[in-house]
Amino acid sequence: MRDLDTVFPRLAGSSFRARFKLGPKERAYLETRGMPVVLDHAADFIAKRLAPASPVNDGKQTPMRGHPAFIAQHATATCCRSCLAKWHGIAKGRALTPVEQAYVVAAIARWLGHGLG
Repeated sequence: MRDLDTVFPRLAGSSFRARFKLGPKERAYLETRGMPVVLDHAADFIAKRLAPASPVNDGKQTPMRGHPAFIAQHATATCCRSCLAKWHGIAKGRALTPVEQAYVVAAIARWLGHGLG
């Protein structure tokens, strides 16, 4: 795992990653439900969709809209195992550890909390 203080400036330099913003519906969802609820959902999404050694539909398992966590995953390159490997140094082909899952949720929280959405 790479330090998020190192990863985030690199993400900001990616025109693809920088284009992700919360839409009105996702922003409203975050505002009405609150960060703790959204991060609980994010942890569940990560456990089910990203943490397995061979996720179902890897590379296509994270929708591009519909929940603030999904947008944040694309913005932070935590959307699939290939992006995790490339951007965060987390190898494919094995299940994510609890620490790695917490790291992914921390990346999502950081992006959402810094008003990047």
